Amino acid sequence: MSRVAYVNGTYSPHGEAVVHIEDRGFQFADGVYEVWSVFDGRMADFDGHMTRLHRSLNELRIDIPMSVAALTQVLRETIRRNRVVNGIVYLQVTRGTARRDHPFPAPGTPPSVIVTAKSIPLSRGDAQAKKGVAILTQPDIRWGRCDIKTVGLLPNVLAKQAAREAGAYEAWMVDEMGLVTEGSSTNAWIVDEHGKLRTRDTQANILKGITRTAIMDLIAEHGVELDERPFSVEEAKRAREAFFTAAGAFVTPAVSIDGTRIGDGKPGPITTRLRQLYLERARRDAI
Repeated sequence: MSRVAYVNGTYSPHGEAVVHIEDRGFQFADGVYEVWSVFDGRMADFDGHMTRLHRSLNELRIDIPMSVAALTQVLRETIRRNRVVNGIVYLQVTRGTARRDHPFPAPGTPPSVIVTAKSIPLSRGDAQAKKGVAILTQPDIRWGRCDIKTVGLLPNVLAKQAAREAGAYEAWMVDEMGLVTEGSSTNAWIVDEHGKLRTRDTQANILKGITRTAIMDLIAEHGVELDERPFSVEEAKRAREAFFTAAGAFVTPAVSIDGTRIGDGKPGPITTRLRQLYLERARRDAI
């Protein structure tokens, strides 16, 4: 079946869907995005992603394109038209189309809204989670507002490509102090050498991941001790376990960092349990 995309009020065949050449998302990366995991045709962590979308739009002063109810219907219809049972639905909102000029276009310029959806078999991620993946560290060269989920992802692209060329699955960004900030498209976690679960606090200008938040809720419910503070690359290499979280990755174990084996080189029990708990809740609460 051919895929279907939604672009500014119209559902079109995916291969024919277009935006104007002077759309500010194309010209300036002047836009934001969100990605929902889809389980059984329903969106996981829906409210968290929608809340973050509105925050990103407000931070960039982009008009909210439609009501939550209307946007929810567009997302659901795109999922339905693509017959996605398990996979993702992607939303992008830009400042719209206007003559290329750095200042904002005239008030009233309508934002551009793009939605796509695709199927991803759960078995693919399960296979990766069963054996774990490799991490490559990279200098964090991104801009100073990584807390906004913008489409300006070139540093992330370069880091991810470096990882893939090195035979790794994900890249972890490292700041000038040698501390891990986050992954190229994920949040970074470890179970340190003392057995404490750690992830960097979001006040450090990193993205407040929605899956990250869901995992923190699960941690609190199950009485697991969390130390929300930075960790260095060396601490990560000495960790008992390492993993990353994201809407598409859920909870994915990392078994090596820059070629150094983590723990016994296998997915650890805390990571494995958190993945199981998250998937159970995400599927149960999806809408």
